[in-house]
Amino acid sequence: MAEKKNIRELSLEEMKSFFVEIGEKSFRAKQLYEWLWQKSARSFEEMTNLSKGLREKLELHFDLPAVKVAEEQISNDKTVKNAFQLADGKITEGVLIPTTKRMTACISSQVGCSLACKFCATGKLKLMRNIRFDEIYDQVAIIKAQAEKYYDRPLSNIVYMGMGEPLLNYSQLLKSVERITAEDGLGMSPKRITVSTAGIAKLIKRLGDDEVKFNLALSLHAANDEKRSHIMPINEQNNLEVLAEALKHFHDKTGSRVTFEYIIFKDFNDELQDAAELAEFCKHVPCKINIIEYNPIDEGEFQQADPQKVDAFADFLESRNLVVNVRRSRGKDIDAACGQLANKNGAVTVD
Repeated sequence: MAEKKNIRELSLEEMKSFFVEIGEKSFRAKQLYEWLWQKSARSFEEMTNLSKGLREKLELHFDLPAVKVAEEQISNDKTVKNAFQLADGKITEGVLIPTTKRMTACISSQVGCSLACKFCATGKLKLMRNIRFDEIYDQVAIIKAQAEKYYDRPLSNIVYMGMGEPLLNYSQLLKSVERITAEDGLGMSPKRITVSTAGIAKLIKRLGDDEVKFNLALSLHAANDEKRSHIMPINEQNNLEVLAEALKHFHDKTGSRVTFEYIIFKDFNDELQDAAELAEFCKHVPCKINIIEYNPIDEGEFQQADPQKVDAFADFLESRNLVVNVRRSRGKDIDAACGQLANKNGAVTVD
């Protein structure tokens, strides 16, 4: 028998056609679709308003390769870190970050990463594969359930800031956002979704051309080409001038302001001169700045900046009328903080 097709790759119309072919009423397709995308069913057995015989037929013809939680850790600050096992045994990670104002899911778009940013633990892993749109959806659905189970609050925000570079998984990224935001999906507002990129100019422009409704964040970390290239090899092909042009295009097409993420490292990018360069770069496009506390990784060359330096840096930017947030780290004790996701729970693949 031919290899079974992933049921979640079918559109609603394709599901209707299948049901008609096997002599079933087409309205069953809508029930199936609801189970998959609104109720987040991860097996045919869960679909209790479909007859046992029909579920067996679905099992015979289709696969439902759902994501499982291989390991769950809860931090002292209530952050929940998940090692997600994909159907082929590969492991990726996702985090629930609870704060007083929001419940945020930080999710992954790739298993590993190819960009090798020096400050990021994920960058030390090789890229194993892209994560499919339905697997990205599963991460959100699982974390959404954890927010309700542990904190009795709904998931409010999603950030594509886990493992991998989302724009190098472009089509699956957009398909996952569509299922997460659709009325017949999870129904979340695209304005509560932020996609973070290390900065691939042509794909930032493509986001603008596609007039995406979600927010864009650029991992900047230095507004000086020499420094940025030192920590982010991608800057060699996507320097600050090229990125500025792409960001202007994105803003012109979408009207959305951009977030600049700036991890502040001790004695590297924490001086007022660095803040002045950042303020200058911010003139290119309406933006806000997230200054992020650095989380050391094993054998990393960087350390956390002194708190006084961080405050002085933020004060300088605010004196230039820029919107600045200083992000304190969450989940450091379980390696769930920004830049720390590296599958420390075990190998990257589970047999």
